[in-house]
Amino acid sequence: MEWRRRIRLSAVTMTATALVLGGCTTDRAPEKRREAAARVPLDLTVTPADRTRDVPISAEVGVAVRGGRVKDVLIRDDKGAQVRAEPREDGTAWVPAQPLAHRRTYTAVVTASSDTGETASRTTTFTTAAKSNAPTITSTLYFAGNRTYGTAMPVTVAFDPPIPKAARDEVQRRLFVTTDPPQPGAWSWLDDGSQVYYRAPDFWRPGTSVSVRSALAGLPIGRDGVGDADRRATSQIGRQVALEIDNATKQMAVFQDGRLLRRIPVSLGKPSTPSSSGRMVIMEKHERTTFDTRGEPDGGYVVDVDDAQRYTWGGEFIHAAPWSEGDQGNTNVSHGCANVSASAADWLMGVTQVGDLITVKGTEVPLQPGNGWTAWNVSWEEFVRGSALPVPGNLRPTPTASPAAPAAGATPGPASTGSGG
Repeated sequence: MEWRRRIRLSAVTMTATALVLGGCTTDRAPEKRREAAARVPLDLTVTPADRTRDVPISAEVGVAVRGGRVKDVLIRDDKGAQVRAEPREDGTAWVPAQPLAHRRTYTAVVTASSDTGETASRTTTFTTAAKSNAPTITSTLYFAGNRTYGTAMPVTVAFDPPIPKAARDEVQRRLFVTTDPPQPGAWSWLDDGSQVYYRAPDFWRPGTSVSVRSALAGLPIGRDGVGDADRRATSQIGRQVALEIDNATKQMAVFQDGRLLRRIPVSLGKPSTPSSSGRMVIMEKHERTTFDTRGEPDGGYVVDVDDAQRYTWGGEFIHAAPWSEGDQGNTNVSHGCANVSASAADWLMGVTQVGDLITVKGTEVPLQPGNGWTAWNVSWEEFVRGSALPVPGNLRPTPTASPAAPAAGATPGPASTGSGG
């Protein structure tokens, strides 16, 4: 027997029609008959069905209306307290602003009206399930509140264990992003289901406010999983900064708002530990951190470094490397990181933001999908192919969409720690 009882969302329909009286004059009767034929009866359907039990705490009040529009949705719990809810963009459901409580009864009253003044109201009462004993799927939202991010900052949600393909559409429906001013985007899954990214076709505009909700608490996922938490965050997009590193010249170009600020000599990964080529994003910034590579291939060292900025899960950082300043600009000697001088690393820390784009080109290996926040390492056309839901028409790629840097290979999982060098 499955861990949860399937919910029968049988449609409850309420129809309101107007009485049409025929006119007594011949010139008005055909017009009235045409109006009556064109008029669609007001038809309202609400889910969950009345008296449904064992409803997940992630439940929404679904609404389908024909011949009119929803005028009001009022949801109350069994103590009479109102439950705040937000309509979906397409108007198909009202989503409670917080997860519902376990083993509680809720009543939803939905009212709709037509252009002719007809109204219909439907009341449904349902009871939520007890807390599930199913395994919890842990989600991590890599988007904190009250921060200032770079213009390439994707919204990233990671999952442990990964989400099976058949369940990704339901999970994606519970991930919400709004921007002010509006700048629509789309979600895209890694092939293995370990991460899903959200971004717009182009970089965020500086000054944009981005609000995220990962509403997964209590959501049934697949046949034997349940979501862990409901998380929200709102942050701002700061100035536009981009770093471009060319292995051929061993130089980093730093741009702000399209203007070159500085060129910095670098030393990238030596042939046995090459740096990744591709489009990456600054993920973390540390004034001081420790690289511990004991147990890793070609590792075994522990070293403290200053002014370190991570851009892959595999342990690639930009950081101060005073020991390699004689090689910077001409020879690759690192374990994969971008070594810069102590003074350059300190200067960069004052310029960059988490979410800034880093482009590395000309190294021996391409960036692997999922090795960091790799949402920008593919074209928009390829990105939207990773959505588990249909992409709105205004976001579908055009034949002129420009390609991004290549991406290939398997998907490494995120790690909480990583080496550098």
